[in-house]
Amino acid sequence: MQVNQIYNIVNDITGEILGESAVISEDLSNIVDIGTAVFNANAVDNYVRNLVNHIGRVIFVNRSYRGSAPSVLMDGWEYGSVMEKIRAELPEAEENESWNLQDGTSYDPNIFYKPQVSAKFFNKRTTFEIPMSFTEMQVKESFSNAEQLNGFISMLNNNVEKSLTVKMDSLIMRTINNFIGETIYSEVGGGSLSGRSGTKAVNLLYLYNQTYNPNPALTVAEALHTPEFLRFASFVITNYIARISKLSKLFNIGSTDKFTPKDVLHLVALSDYVNASNMFLQSDVYHNELTELPNFEVVPYWQGSGTGYSFSDISSINVTTASGNAVNASGILAVMFDRDALGVCNVDRRVTTNYNPKAEFFNNWFKFDSQYFNDTDENFIVFYIA
Repeated sequence: MQVNQIYNIVNDITGEILGESAVISEDLSNIVDIGTAVFNANAVDNYVRNLVNHIGRVIFVNRSYRGSAPSVLMDGWEYGSVMEKIRAELPEAEENESWNLQDGTSYDPNIFYKPQVSAKFFNKRTTFEIPMSFTEMQVKESFSNAEQLNGFISMLNNNVEKSLTVKMDSLIMRTINNFIGETIYSEVGGGSLSGRSGTKAVNLLYLYNQTYNPNPALTVAEALHTPEFLRFASFVITNYIARISKLSKLFNIGSTDKFTPKDVLHLVALSDYVNASNMFLQSDVYHNELTELPNFEVVPYWQGSGTGYSFSDISSINVTTASGNAVNASGILAVMFDRDALGVCNVDRRVTTNYNPKAEFFNNWFKFDSQYFNDTDENFIVFYIA
C-alpha cells in the first residue's frame, strides 16, 4: 500500500481554517485516491516489503433505479394483437312534433335512426432485447466466498434491470413527445411557434404579452424568472382543467366531441417550470391547484438533457412524428391529456436462457415487447413559451 506523509498539508489547512493564513493553492493528489482500473500486483506491504496486498473489502455498485417517466401503463392482453377503440357521434336533435300537431297529418313512428359509430385500430408493437453472459466457475477465483460471488451476479442482474428501466422510460417519453409533435403541427404546421397561440398548442408567453402589453415585451429568457408571468401561466393552465371537463371539439386533433374529467386527466410539467413557480411565487397558487390532481407528474426534460441541461435542450423536442411530420420545438412547459389519449400496453418482459456446455457459461436474453399508441381523437394540450 502506498502511504503518503501529509503533515505539511494538514498544518497549512489548519492555518487556513483558523484564519492564520490566506487561502492557498492545494495539491490534493496525495490525499484523495481516485482509484485505478487495474490493481497493481506489485503493491506490497510496508513491513517486509514482500507480501502482496490483499483485497480487504468488496463493494458492489448495486443500486436499484426507479424510472421517472409519467405513469401511462395500461392493461395488456394475452391473445390477439389489435387494440380497437370504438366511439359514437353525438346524435342531432329534431323537432318535437308533439307540440305541433296538424289535422290530417300522419306521424311515422317506424323510421330507423342509425347511430353514427366509428372504430380505430392500433396494431403496432416494438421489441428489443439485452443479452448478458454469466459464468460461475471462471469468476470464483476473483472472490473470497459465495456471498461475494452472489453479490456480483446480483449486481449484473440489477444492471440489466436498470438498463430496461431507462429504455422503457425513454420510450414512454417518446410516446408523449410524438403527441406533442402531432399537436403542434396540427396548430401551426411547419411555421414558427412564436407570435401566435392556439387552443391545443397554447403559447403562454404570447398570451401574457398580449394581455398585459409590457414594454419591452417579456422574453423567453426572462419568463421563468418573472413572478407575474408564472402567476398568469398558472391561471391559464388551471382554466384548461375546467374547460376540457366540458364536452368540446376544440381540444383534440380529430375534432371529435370529447370531455376529460379530473380523475382521468394527466398533467405532466417540466421541472424547471414547476420549481420556478414554487420558488419565485412564494405562494401556493400554482402548487395546490395542480398537484391535487391524481395524475400530476414532473419530468426533468422531454427528449433529453443535452450536454448541459440548458433550458433550450430540456424544453425541446426534435422529432419526425408517426404521421411523418418534422417538428422542432422549444420552450415546452407542460402537457395536459386524457388518460385514453396515449399509453403503453401489452408489456411483456421475459428472459430466455441457453447453457453452453463446451465453454461452460450461460447466455441470458432479457426481452421486452410493448405497444405504444397515440389517439388523436382524444384531448391533448401543449403549453409552451416562444
